[in-house]
Amino acid sequence: MKVAQKTKMKKLFNEAGVQINLNALNMLDDQLDRIVHKWVQNTIDGNVRRLTPELLWIALGKFIQNP
Repeated sequence: MKVAQKTKMKKLFNEAGVQINLNALNMLDDQLDRIVHKWVQNTIDGNVRRLTPELLWIALGKFIQNP
């Protein structure tokens, strides 16, 4: 699943003076995919049916610290 816009990611790296190739971009995209899936699972585990800004801490896995 494509998660990130690779052109935006590449632009950010280039603006920082770092060259990044397509394989590295694909690996970062895969990592982002894993993170998003973890957020989804955290939301399901937190019994949240509609994610709102007030409940975002659940998706991020901050079960102990409710802001």
